[in-house]
Amino acid sequence: MTSWFVVVAGVGFPCCWLIRHAGVRRVLLLGFSIVFHTHFAGPAGVLPIIVLGVMTYLIGLSRRRGMCAAGCVVCVAALLFYKYTKFLCLSLVGTLWSDAGRDLLERAEPWLPLAAPLAISFFVFEFVHYLVDVGRGEAPIRNPLDFALFALFWPSIVAGPVKRYEQFLPALAAGLRGVCRQDVAAGFVLVALGLLKKFAADNLTAFVQYHESLFGYLPLTTRWLVFLAIGLRILWDFSGYSDMAIGFALLFGVRLPRNFNWPYLAHSLTEFWRRWHISLSAWIRDYIYIPLGGSRHGLALKVLSGLVAFAICGLWHGAALNFIVWGLYHGVGLAVAANYRAVLGRSGEALARWFACNRAAGWCLTLLFVHVGWLFFFYPLPNAWEKLQLLFPGI
Repeated sequence: MTSWFVVVAGVGFPCCWLIRHAGVRRVLLLGFSIVFHTHFAGPAGVLPIIVLGVMTYLIGLSRRRGMCAAGCVVCVAALLFYKYTKFLCLSLVGTLWSDAGRDLLERAEPWLPLAAPLAISFFVFEFVHYLVDVGRGEAPIRNPLDFALFALFWPSIVAGPVKRYEQFLPALAAGLRGVCRQDVAAGFVLVALGLLKKFAADNLTAFVQYHESLFGYLPLTTRWLVFLAIGLRILWDFSGYSDMAIGFALLFGVRLPRNFNWPYLAHSLTEFWRRWHISLSAWIRDYIYIPLGGSRHGLALKVLSGLVAFAICGLWHGAALNFIVWGLYHGVGLAVAANYRAVLGRSGEALARWFACNRAAGWCLTLLFVHVGWLFFFYPLPNAWEKLQLLFPGI
């Protein structure tokens, strides 16, 4: 937390608590969100979001399905352009035609900012959700201030959760009516818990980085300790930011949905993904997996839909091949976990009963699978494979 943020929050929160007029609170909260986003994103990062936001709002008012679909295409194209141009040019086109990939990148580079606009992935996912739901017949947001707050509500910009406007608007209305002491107290507790998790994650990061260059020379038990520290680091880092986001929202009286629910206690991979980054998992399911066919058209399409959905989930986390591999790794794991009973018949039923009676085994297997995946998430593929071989000598 920077000193700038402490000063702005020290002014913004008391004003929100003391002012009792809902309309004034709405303007204050929107102003606070605009200041926050502009400060951290800069003008080059704010302008594309304003353009996409205004377009999304106006298209939503039309309620025309074709226009909503076109708006989704524009939002996704913007995400691909700003976040994935270099990856698409060099890693995909460049793999087949290296000169063509470099030429494409050289042409696009003058139009690209030094970095993608802050949290453009979150903005695009929420705009796509909004346009899809309005195109399906849901009522649009007519008040431009409410839409701006849905788009720019600062606690959820960087770390989520990914908001659904049907849930957010009633929560916002409740917060604008007033902030109760219980919400303020719970908000401070969540912010403190998030800060504690982030402090622990930063210390684990230092521990892991110190041992990375020595990994091949460490005793096997120490390698496994570092391996487990990698998994704890990402849990505490992601969930710590999410706890702070939900806590800061509560300080405004706005209740955001829970985003992590003890995922490392899951006894199966399907249960893990019901507990891990819940809002993102639900978004991937509702707006990618199910529209691709989901589980409605046979096993082959079900597996293919899952693989595509998780490849996109991986790519959402970063523009690199290792993120796609991480997503496909989980897609394959979920395909096995969800379908082995049907594929194996009686043997599958027997195996399912065994796991039901031996929950500790299911927990250990799930935890091991997830932690192996973090190697592909964090490291380039050759480094991840090298660490995997050092953890499991002989493979």
